[in-house]
Amino acid sequence: MSTIKANTLLHSDGSTTTQPSIPALDKRMAKAWIVYDQLDPVTILASYNCSSITDREVGVSSVNMTNAISSVNYSVGASTVGNTTAWGGTTFVSGDNQYTKTTTQFSICIRKYGSTYGIKTDINNISAIVFAN
Repeated sequence: MSTIKANTLLHSDGSTTTQPSIPALDKRMAKAWIVYDQLDPVTILASYNCSSITDREVGVSSVNMTNAISSVNYSVGASTVGNTTAWGGTTFVSGDNQYTKTTTQFSICIRKYGSTYGIKTDINNISAIVFAN
């Protein structure tokens, strides 16, 4: 791994450019992310700024963040990757309004898609990422 230190950045034509400010960079970086297994026992597989999972009910879990987000107006994106040990069909992810989103916690609901559309289900590989100002 190399370290580059510079007082001035230059374009390829030699003209100067400005460095992005730290706040601008901060807005483009994830505030938290997690990959977890919702099956019993609920297990965090990898994470950043996520301390634990609360298993609310079948198909619903809440992710607890280590450091608070500055406002509840943050974005959560989530997805699933199959389910090798339980129901093996297609799923879809949504938030769950039953459990209020806070600056330290958000909830995810996993539901079946297809002929049993809408039924909540536990799944073994869920990923979520949080973006905020």
